[in-house]
Amino acid sequence: MRYRLCLPLAASLACLPAYAVQYLSVEQVQKLAYPDATAYRTQDVALSLAQMQQVEKLAGLPARSVNWHVIGAYNGDKLLGYLVLDDVIGKFELISYAVALNPDASIRQVEILTYRESHGGEIRLPAWRRQFTGKSASTGGLTLGGGIAGISGATLSASHLTDGVRRIAAIAQVVLRP
Repeated sequence: MRYRLCLPLAASLACLPAYAVQYLSVEQVQKLAYPDATAYRTQDVALSLAQMQQVEKLAGLPARSVNWHVIGAYNGDKLLGYLVLDDVIGKFELISYAVALNPDASIRQVEILTYRESHGGEIRLPAWRRQFTGKSASTGGLTLGGGIAGISGATLSASHLTDGVRRIAAIAQVVLRP
């Protein structure tokens, strides 16, 4: 009898949106993006003024920061790619994400690490994130409506994440590509 009163309460709590959900740690995204990696080496990349201008020209938006934290994934001495971690504003809160890049600066995959908004979580859908795969700053197609489809109800999250990925693709093109 007593538990019958708890069911409606439990059901109503289950419908509440989740805030600040961490989906992946850095270690998990490393293994997910580069399953064959035997080592990860971090490096801090500092952009020069000329590189920042190149990034802005390629991405169509400011480089935003001089300093970037990059993780190289290796199998022995062979470079498998780079992982770049970043945050963008969704509507009000930060979205933490990672862009895995191939050695040629093309996008390998995009993963959401932490999502803090009450709405717009559809950007976590694998089908939406797969749109970035294989694209690079030099090939284009990294704009919302110009290669990346928008998401109704997640307009700002999708737009800001797309801009962030485009910025990282430009940085990879300018600084990381051999």
